[in-house]
Amino acid sequence: MANIQYVTKEGLDKLRAELKNLESIERPKITQQIADARDKGDLSENAEYDAAKEAQGLLESKISKLQDSIASARIIDASLLDATKVSILSTVKLKNLANGQEMTYSLVPETEADLKQNKISVNTPIAKGLLGKKLGDIADITLPNGNVLKFEIVDLKLEY
Repeated sequence: MANIQYVTKEGLDKLRAELKNLESIERPKITQQIADARDKGDLSENAEYDAAKEAQGLLESKISKLQDSIASARIIDASLLDATKVSILSTVKLKNLANGQEMTYSLVPETEADLKQNKISVNTPIAKGLLGKKLGDIADITLPNGNVLKFEIVDLKLEY
């Protein structure tokens, strides 16, 4: 079994829905493609059959990985988190002290990160620099290029 992977209930529901789709819709499609290709005769020179078998292998690998992820998933209990400090599931409004620009991010498990929705993984440099900080604190964020940015935490909420 893989390492424990912390997820939100929403994240676990997404994983389960994807697994159900792959098992109940995609798997039968590929099985049918293999059957159709097999019906066309000589398998040694049948590119459709080879492609369908390869797709089946990739699908089964994806299903197996999803099953492992679901088996090792643990839902984060937000009631056990300290709402006064930045942690996973926190929504943090930051002010860049260099240019005054403000931005808001939600810190989520890596599997649920989505920059379009301002959800960043707790494993990013920004999140790592914020973890444990409180409202009004200044966080020094070291970027991958070595530059250090200073952000003030101007709002902090525990979401979910």
